[in-house]
Amino acid sequence: MRASDADRELVVEILPAAFVQGRLTIDELRLRAGRAPASRTPAELAVMIADIPAPPLKAPPAPRPVRAAAKPPPPPVGRMPAGAKAAVWAAFLTYYGGFLVLFLLAFTGLTVTIGTTADKKAAG
Repeated sequence: MRASDADRELVVEILPAAFVQGRLTIDELRLRAGRAPASRTPAELAVMIADIPAPPLKAPPAPRPVRAAAKPPPPPVGRMPAGAKAAVWAAFLTYYGGFLVLFLLAFTGLTVTIGTTADKKAAG
């Protein structure tokens, strides 16, 4: 049976880790790393890492809880933001403003007219 490229790559990954741990010298690392790509069988690859103990298996880290995205707090019930009050008044005056002006003019004119008529009747 022939060794696959993945088998060779695994050995090439194990060798530098063993060097960093102090299990191989730089010369041994170069020699073994040079032989790994030329190896044809898994047995040849196994010989290169036979004296290197397998690293202990680490338990995967515990999954971290997922936090929900922070939502802005809702506005207090019965209260409007300051900008909303101004917008409501602007809309009210835009829609009803002409009517209110005419009503006030008519009411003022009626009051003045009634007052003048009452004054004339009392005087006269």
